[in-house]
Amino acid sequence: MGQPPSAAAASEQQEQVHHLRILSATASSDSYTIPLQFRKMENLHIVFWLFKDIAWCMGFSWLGIIMIIPTLIISIVIAYRTRMYVSELCHNLAISVWISANSYWMVSEFLHFDTKIIVGDFTYKHLALIPFIAGILLLGFYYLIWKPKNKTHF
Repeated sequence: MGQPPSAAAASEQQEQVHHLRILSATASSDSYTIPLQFRKMENLHIVFWLFKDIAWCMGFSWLGIIMIIPTLIISIVIAYRTRMYVSELCHNLAISVWISANSYWMVSEFLHFDTKIIVGDFTYKHLALIPFIAGILLLGFYYLIWKPKNKTHF
C-alpha cells in the first residue's frame, strides 16, 4: 500500500488544482493555457538566462559558460513540449537559437577570439549572426507563410 502524501505535497497539489480551476474558468475556445508545470520551468529558465547574462556583463567567464548549459537545455525542452502548437514551437525555437547565438558571442568574448578577423571586416563574433538569422527565418516562416495559411490555428 502507498503512503499518504506529505503535507507539502498535498498543499502543492491543492495549489495546482486551484490554478487549474482559475485557468478553466477564464479559458475560452480561442485561448491557450500553459500548464503550471511548464510555467514553472519557463520561470526557472528566465533565472538561468539572467545569471548567464549577468555573468557575461560582470566578466565572470566560468559562471557565464556554465549557465549556458541549463539555459539552452531548458529552452530546447520548452520548445519540445510546445511542439503541438506551431506558433509556440517557432517562437520557442527562435529563443533557443537566440540563446545559442548569444552564448557563442559571450564565449568568443571570454576566450578573446571575438575580434579576430575571418575575412575583410568579418570577425568571429559575427558568426553569431548565423543562429540570429536562423531565428529570424523561423519567425519569418511563421508570420509570412504558416500563419496566413492557417488563420484558425494557434
